[in-house]
Amino acid sequence: MAEAIDEHFLSTVSSFSSRLRPLDAALTPVRALELFDAQLGSRHLDLAARWLRSQGKGYYTIGSSGHEANAAVAGALRSTDPALLHYRSGAFFLERARQVGGHDPIRDVLLGLVAATEEPISGGRHKVFGRADLAVIPQTSTISSHLPRAVGVAFSTVRAHRLGVDCPWPRDAVTVCSFGDASANHSTAVGAINTAVHAGYQGVSMPLLFVCEDNGIGISVRTPSGWIASNFAGRAGLEYFHADGSELGAAYDASTAAVDWVRRHRRPAFLHIATVRLMGHAGSDVESAYRTQAEITSEYSRDPVLGTACLLIDAGVLTVEEVIERYEAKRTHVMDAARDVCGCPQLDSTSAVMAPLTELAAAVGRSEADSAESAAGSTLAQSINAALLQILAMYPQSILFGEDVAHKGGVYGVTRGLQAKMGSTRVFDTVLDEQSILGLATGAGVSGLLPIAEIQYLAYLHNAADQIRGEASTLQFFSNRQYRNPMIVRVAGYGYQKGFGGHFHNDNAIAALRDIPGIVLASPSRPDDAAAMLLACAAAAVSDGAVCVFLEPIALYHTRDLHDDGDGGWLGSGSPTTVRIGQAGVHGNGMDLTIVTFGNGVRMSLRVARRLQERDIGVRVVDLRWLAPLPVDDILENARATGKVLVVDETRRSGGVSEGVVTALVDAGFDGVIRRVTSEDSFIPLGDAALEVLLSEDSVLDAALGMVDGSR
Repeated sequence: MAEAIDEHFLSTVSSFSSRLRPLDAALTPVRALELFDAQLGSRHLDLAARWLRSQGKGYYTIGSSGHEANAAVAGALRSTDPALLHYRSGAFFLERARQVGGHDPIRDVLLGLVAATEEPISGGRHKVFGRADLAVIPQTSTISSHLPRAVGVAFSTVRAHRLGVDCPWPRDAVTVCSFGDASANHSTAVGAINTAVHAGYQGVSMPLLFVCEDNGIGISVRTPSGWIASNFAGRAGLEYFHADGSELGAAYDASTAAVDWVRRHRRPAFLHIATVRLMGHAGSDVESAYRTQAEITSEYSRDPVLGTACLLIDAGVLTVEEVIERYEAKRTHVMDAARDVCGCPQLDSTSAVMAPLTELAAAVGRSEADSAESAAGSTLAQSINAALLQILAMYPQSILFGEDVAHKGGVYGVTRGLQAKMGSTRVFDTVLDEQSILGLATGAGVSGLLPIAEIQYLAYLHNAADQIRGEASTLQFFSNRQYRNPMIVRVAGYGYQKGFGGHFHNDNAIAALRDIPGIVLASPSRPDDAAAMLLACAAAAVSDGAVCVFLEPIALYHTRDLHDDGDGGWLGSGSPTTVRIGQAGVHGNGMDLTIVTFGNGVRMSLRVARRLQERDIGVRVVDLRWLAPLPVDDILENARATGKVLVVDETRRSGGVSEGVVTALVDAGFDGVIRRVTSEDSFIPLGDAALEVLLSEDSVLDAALGMVDGSR
């Protein structure tokens, strides 16, 4: 397939006769030659990728052939406009690199193809288009999962300058994100475009250009003819531009018009470029399995590189011989570089692969937070509110947003009064779409802000978890920590709500968070701890770009008492408090039993501990506080002190937190007795039926007595 495209270009150009048609006035000869050079480089990189694969040296063959019109998009933008790119953006990347200079972008791309440690953005961890000095934010998957982040970048560029805080992008920057026609159907694309239009409808600045490169097919599934235009061309609030990507002049005119419109109006626009896909989806794709040979070859005439070559010959800018000379010279340059990178070192150890994660973990563990300041007698909700106000006052780049957080102050009043104190620029409501909320957070973090996003209930996080898993958490890893997106995601969760519950308001499933490398997963239970932990998350986010998820137990928000009515045992002390990330809290120093727990389990366990003490059984309760990084050293120290460990886990038996705790104990060689009590592997039903499947205080007591009495 690659050879056929190559041969078709050379044979068609060799027999081409000039029709003496001048270039469009906007596309000068110099500009046309610059864009043609990017197209040639991109084409020969695709050919080199297949050669490297045939030699067993290359690992990535998804190419840009047929999409080289995106060089015109890069040409219409400024080099400081942030770009989140589709994986067929080779020509865009080369043109952006030409504008900036300072690197050999051909070699950079080839280093990515062979997974070389020299590759300047990911260090051999992935083939991505990205470079910090080019304002190209690397994307590892482009099934449109990057579109919510792009919305966040566009919004936050304006908001950061409005707040007077440093932003890596200029005040008048246009954010661009590109994607394919098949990806346009993904829920993340639909949600992101809706959010951008929704913002513009309200008069919120949203300088964002969506670029859909429509080649009419997604791997083997055809996009219905006319679908993209029918879906987006007439949408109110979304300015629509179209171009035939096989014609450089048309692509450049449409790109320039679209970019200028967005920069002038500060509203979203949709640039629809009709392209073709040459050489199949990737090198391993057997395109003949789902397309006829006639269908495949019919698109050769729409080859954008061929189209630009003929345009230049027609206009008298180049002769046939000069086009072929440039084509072959680029082949030589690319292939010489491809041979040169074949022997480059690759990541060859666990420590080398994981370096960005281990560096981040070490930095987060060393981060120092200011003491939390909350009034004596504060509930958990009031303590979190005070900590949020303290963070907003300390960090001028911090913003707080989510569903209902502004005027209402949240469903449980946790953010009540914060907008009145800090203003609507800092504290504001969003659309009711979790993907967009988290996308705003990822975009804000990479644009110089400290986003504090609220997901109203844990169950709704699952609708959008990939924004944390696939976007936020991977950025430092795949950019070798050159890009960071500091963020805090507050989530109201767990079970035990009374009077208002059911599956979507009582959810104890957090397995989807626990296995994400590199994130901080906080689970406070007591007011003093919650405030201090939130301050610690903010410090780690600001200093090290940490992605922090803050799980807040709904049932404890307004709890005041611990043992008896009116005892105030669950209220904050009012004393300045600090908590280091990864540091457990320990209550008591009993020598008969260690209870390891978190969240609602802390209150249950402390109540059980008093009942056990009445029987002369000494208990210590270890509040994990952090589910990632798990405080393994604190667990071990207190486990070895008693030799008996009961893990009290309100999450599910399968995939719950207790699995990680027990495994940590076993891996460390703990030779004492271990038992766990958990909630059932069940969804949580409405009303009192929930108590049939949730962990109970009585089950904790029974398990504890069984462990202690059995050894006496």
